[in-house]
Amino acid sequence: MEIRKVAVVGVGAVGAVLASKLSDFLGKENVQCIADGERLERYRRDGIFLNGKKLDLTFVASADADEAGLVIIATKNGQLGEAIPMVRRAVGRNTMILSVLNGIQSEREIADAYGKDRVLYGFVISLNSIHEGRNIECTDFGTVVFGEEDNARTERTDALSHLLENSGMRFSNPDDIHLAQWRKFLINTVFNTISALTRSPYGAFRFEPQRNLARAAGKEVVAVANAEGIALSESMVEDAIEMMCGHDPHGKTSMLQDMEAGRKSENGWFCGTIARLARRHGIPTPLCDFLWNLVEASELARTI
Repeated sequence: MEIRKVAVVGVGAVGAVLASKLSDFLGKENVQCIADGERLERYRRDGIFLNGKKLDLTFVASADADEAGLVIIATKNGQLGEAIPMVRRAVGRNTMILSVLNGIQSEREIADAYGKDRVLYGFVISLNSIHEGRNIECTDFGTVVFGEEDNARTERTDALSHLLENSGMRFSNPDDIHLAQWRKFLINTVFNTISALTRSPYGAFRFEPQRNLARAAGKEVVAVANAEGIALSESMVEDAIEMMCGHDPHGKTSMLQDMEAGRKSENGWFCGTIARLARRHGIPTPLCDFLWNLVEASELARTI
C-alpha cells in the first residue's frame, strides 16, 4: 500500500506544516487543501506564509476535490462539523482519514460519518508556533502520533509511516494510541486552560503557582481517565509539567493565542469534556469545572 494523493482540510499551524511537507515530497498537484467560500478565495488571493515564506500549495473547493489515499482533518474542534462533509469527495473505498484535532472526540464523529474502518486516531505534539494573520512562525514542526483503534500494526500504519518519513516529518506509532492521546489531552486540558486564564507563557510553569494549579487539575483528569479505562497516572502529570518547562519560555499555548486574538477557544473540548465525563462516572472535578466555567464566562463577556 502506498499513499500517492492527500487531501487536507484546515490549514492553520498544524495543517499548513503537514500540507507543505507532503507537497514537497508528493508534488503540489498531489496534495489538495480543501476550503470553500470566502476562505478559499482568501487562500488563493493572499496565500499562507510559514516562517515568512509563502507556501506553494494547491487550494480546491470541496466540490472539486479528488479522491485521496489519505485525508487529514486539521481544523479546530469548532469547525469539525463543517469539515466532515467537505471531504466527502476525497473519501473513496480505500481512503484512510487521520484526525489531528485536539481532544478525544473527533475520531468518533468522523467514524459516524464515514465508518470507523476508515479512521486512524492521531494528533500532533511539540509543534511550537505562533499564528498571526496569514503568517505562521514555527520553531518546531512537531511529531505526528497515530494508530489504529485496536493498536494493531497494519498496512495502513506502515504506509503512513513511510509517507511521513519520506516527507521529513517526525512521527510515532505508539503501542497504545489511546493512552498517548489522553496524555496529549491532559496537556491541552490542564496547561492550555491555565495558560489562557493566567496569560502564562510556557516559562511560567517553572514556578510554583502555575505548577500547583497544573497538579491539582491534572489529578482530576487522571481520575476521569482511569474511570474511562485509560492508564493515565499522576507521574504523567509531572512528566507533562517538565515537558512544558522544556519549551521556549516565551512560547504560548494555542488556547492563549486564541484568547489574545479574540477567537473562540476549544475550552468545551478540554475542561468541558472532563466535566461531562466526570458527571457520567460520578467523579468530583471541582477545579476543572471552575476552569471550564471561568473560560466560558470570559469568552461570553467579550460578546456583551
